[in-house]
Amino acid sequence: MTFLSSDQLNQDKEKGFVAPVDVLTFNEAKQIRFEIENIERQWPNELEGLGRNYVHMLSPLLDEVCHNSKILDAVESIIGKNILICGTTLFIKNPNQKGFVSFHQDAKYIGLEPHNWVTVWLAITDTNEHNGCMRMLPGSHKENLKTHEQKFDENNLLTRGQTIKDISLDKTDAIILEAGQISLHHPKIVHGSGLNYSNDRRIGFVIQSYIGTDVKQVIGKMYVQKARGEDIPKYHEYSKIPLKLMGENEIESHKKANKELSKIFYTGSIKKGKF
Repeated sequence: MTFLSSDQLNQDKEKGFVAPVDVLTFNEAKQIRFEIENIERQWPNELEGLGRNYVHMLSPLLDEVCHNSKILDAVESIIGKNILICGTTLFIKNPNQKGFVSFHQDAKYIGLEPHNWVTVWLAITDTNEHNGCMRMLPGSHKENLKTHEQKFDENNLLTRGQTIKDISLDKTDAIILEAGQISLHHPKIVHGSGLNYSNDRRIGFVIQSYIGTDVKQVIGKMYVQKARGEDIPKYHEYSKIPLKLMGENEIESHKKANKELSKIFYTGSIKKGKF
């Protein structure tokens, strides 16, 4: 068992995030990158736009990552032993492109309540300040949810370009990770990321999120898998474990889940974005 240490748990309590945590080897992360880029080459449209979500439904390897015991030990340290997987997302910044993530809070628009959930950000490539790593505003998870403006900037990697104004970069912490390491963050933590100025892709595989079985989806429907423990309430519909890379059933399940997810992301929105 590789549960979080007392220092890491204190970091989570006081700052609202934990990083870095060692999970995969460099070669294991490299294998995942190959899987993602293989899908992009052979099925070039499947991971575009909304398709970047629920990607674990398409690949047995990506699904296996979600059930990694080291990740689940860390997650259990924060939300308890009854754990569901309720989504994954690829956050990819290509070299020398303008993609960024505005400062925001996940809990503002995802519709998961209570906030007994945590997001795991797995670095598939090294992530640093030069290539647009995440930045967190320490302690902001202790405050109320903030006002978000819908910007719909074409370079923003968020659905609506949801943005909290006037966040000072010098008050945020850069989350620097080596390939195979993770960060874990609270639903209410203010976070975002800048541009990729490097000559390589910056790839993050994000389990968004691991939720306790006591957590409900109050806006729409999400598809889950059991990761650990017992799901006595059974608030959510279960998705099938993928058996084949990009199989017909897997693609159908992926599209079905994303159709429901889009309803959640754009509830109350003035329009729809590209994700």
